[in-house]
Amino acid sequence: MTEDRIRLIQPVVGEEELALIDEVLKSGHMTEGPKTMEFESKFAEYVGAKHGIATTSCTTAMELSLRVLGIGRGDEVIVPDFTYPATADVVRFVGATPVLVDVSPESYNVDAEHIKEAITPRSKCVMPVSLFGNPIDIEPIEDLAEENDLYVVEDAACSAGARRGQRRTGSMVDLTCFSFHPRKIITTGEGGMVTTDSDELAELARSIKKFGMTAGAGGISTFARAGSNFKLSDVLGAIGVVQMSKIDEIISRRQELAGNYDELLDRVSGVVPPKVDDGVRHVYQTYAARITVEKVRDRLISDLEKKNIETQIGTYSLHMQPSFSPVPKSGDLETARMLFENLLAFPLSHYMTEEDQEFVVTSFKELLEKNQANG
Repeated sequence: MTEDRIRLIQPVVGEEELALIDEVLKSGHMTEGPKTMEFESKFAEYVGAKHGIATTSCTTAMELSLRVLGIGRGDEVIVPDFTYPATADVVRFVGATPVLVDVSPESYNVDAEHIKEAITPRSKCVMPVSLFGNPIDIEPIEDLAEENDLYVVEDAACSAGARRGQRRTGSMVDLTCFSFHPRKIITTGEGGMVTTDSDELAELARSIKKFGMTAGAGGISTFARAGSNFKLSDVLGAIGVVQMSKIDEIISRRQELAGNYDELLDRVSGVVPPKVDDGVRHVYQTYAARITVEKVRDRLISDLEKKNIETQIGTYSLHMQPSFSPVPKSGDLETARMLFENLLAFPLSHYMTEEDQEFVVTSFKELLEKNQANG
């Protein structure tokens, strides 16, 4: 057993973030202000979008996006079954109906064929997820959306910095939503971002996230529509500004660690590493490998914990959760079930050593073989 715990992930934060937080505290401007605006600008430029609109979380970013598009009661939104519940919950928050569809067993992402099977006259939007840092194969989905007059809102919570060819996540669809939770590529503690190239959608998003406020004559604000408070404080915006200076270093390190796992797991039977298409920049928010032996994954998580190795499931198959029992489903969702029950997220901390990774894989191999032998 190692003396120190091998963590699933550790945020890459330090003195630079503290210094800028201190600057904000001394300024007295702690609500959303100049640092958040600077973060929005830096992030939008990085992902190749015209506008960045900061929010309190990716969940509120997705809710805001649906409200901006006017999606509500009577509308259907097609959502992958294999995702965190927030992706589908926001559809219900705005009064619309999520329709759950299956995903690819290789990419873990939804594909155009599954979406096509779920389209009805009530379909208004598709919400694909670029899961674990692997960007969606967007072109077939774009074609399908255009043919059927559907909006596309991408849940890219895990995928800041990802790209497919030269197309960067955050600049490919109507609206893209990101998370800055501590498990994500960069963090502000909590926080989110909407990116878009549409001036009209950006203006509406900025209004709705600030109580429906718009600028009025003589500098007096008016309230043109119903809104909410999704503003990101300048304290968190300051952290985001510093994190943007680190994002490529963080991604490079995660790719290096993922490459090490690929090589180490190549010697282990009973596990399939994540697949990455040619020309794709996978940023590995999660390194999720599939255990090919059914019904051992949960025991592995428990046994690895006893060795001070923190692992986790990949994410959820929504139709298997009680909250989603009344939600419409398309198809048998068998791949989502299989991934939910058999994906294992390996530790991918910025500060891991090669020795740590070797210990993780050696321990994993030993425990997998033991669980296979015990049935």
